[in-house]
Amino acid sequence: MKNNKSFSLRARGESFIYAVEGIKAFFQEEHNARIHLAATAFVIALSIVFRLSSIEIIALTISIGFVWVAEIFNTVIEKAMDFISIEKDNRIKIIKDLSAAAVLIAALVAMLTGCLIFIPKILLCIS
Repeated sequence: MKNNKSFSLRARGESFIYAVEGIKAFFQEEHNARIHLAATAFVIALSIVFRLSSIEIIALTISIGFVWVAEIFNTVIEKAMDFISIEKDNRIKIIKDLSAAAVLIAALVAMLTGCLIFIPKILLCIS
């Protein structure tokens, strides 16, 4: 299927505005977003305190981004499932559980990355 619309800077700008509105709604409506924001701020603070290398910062940035993207997709899936049916349905429960599991895995990977980077630095400080 061919898209007959021509390129428009205005349309691209509107897309950016919609994305920002989505981020604002995410923070206003989702408690987990605030938890992830606090964790992100904590990791950034530790990164400054321990003066991490570029590679360490890259690893943390990718890990943190992975968690944020997973959480946003989880929110989208949960809202879509709630829109489809408000009744209890085991098929929808499985979809929502799998979506939540993706966030858990992303968070565990990010936590492992943080531990691998920060624990040796913390141990060096206390020894």
